[in-house]
Amino acid sequence: MPAQKQNAVTPALWIGTSGYSYPEWVEAGIYPPGTKAGQMLPLYAREFPVTELNYTWYQMPRAEAVERQRDLVPPNFRFCAKLTRTLTHEVDAKTWRNEAEKYRAGIAPLVQSRQLLAILMQFSGGFDRSLKHRSYLGALLGELAGLPLAVEFRNAAWANDKVFAELARRQVSLVTVDEPELPGLFPSLDVVTNPDLFYVRFHGRNALGWRSGKMATQFDYDYSDGELEAWMDEKLRGLIERAKTGALFFNNHVRGQAPRNARRLIELLRKAGLLAA
Repeated sequence: MPAQKQNAVTPALWIGTSGYSYPEWVEAGIYPPGTKAGQMLPLYAREFPVTELNYTWYQMPRAEAVERQRDLVPPNFRFCAKLTRTLTHEVDAKTWRNEAEKYRAGIAPLVQSRQLLAILMQFSGGFDRSLKHRSYLGALLGELAGLPLAVEFRNAAWANDKVFAELARRQVSLVTVDEPELPGLFPSLDVVTNPDLFYVRFHGRNALGWRSGKMATQFDYDYSDGELEAWMDEKLRGLIERAKTGALFFNNHVRGQAPRNARRLIELLRKAGLLAA
């Protein structure tokens, strides 16, 4: 379970990884030798209280499949689910509203069981702040209104006070990213637009590999204790003062770094008194 409030400003913190089903995690020793894909979620849920569902970006979630996943975890386990790529990267102006309806239906079991912490709307670097994209984002947020939403930008043009104000008006969480400092890439900020939830994604700081076009290179990174401690001091303390709940995910999954870094962050947070022992 996440930590419960220890004082007036410390929220519940849900810490996990972006996805859980990676064959290389067996080789890395995260899962026991011989672990099959269908066995990974219950093993993962023994240690972490939350995960991001990555597969929902590649394919539309189906209610029956989501229900089966629910059966593999404790009732207090939480999910964040990526919005399908047909709504973020491969948008068809004629069909996207139907896609949004399908997504709502597919994710419904998590809504009904109150296990859905947020829907992650992650846009590409090519999703700039043009009028076309601003109009689409506004319409999409309206179509998905009533669901807990978090938006991750990869284009620096969206780092704008007007954008933050509109997200706040809609009570949509702006995703705080930890990633390389590269020209044009959305910066790492501690802006909170939804007092109910702040959302953090640790992508790693592999500047040389970020734009390689290869996921195995882009997210190949291992955070040091010093980097995690500095992030806690520079970003986290501000975030937890302004939101009731925090969701934090490590996406540097390539060689099993994500669960190792998540474990270490939990240890550091407990040492700092920001998580219950």
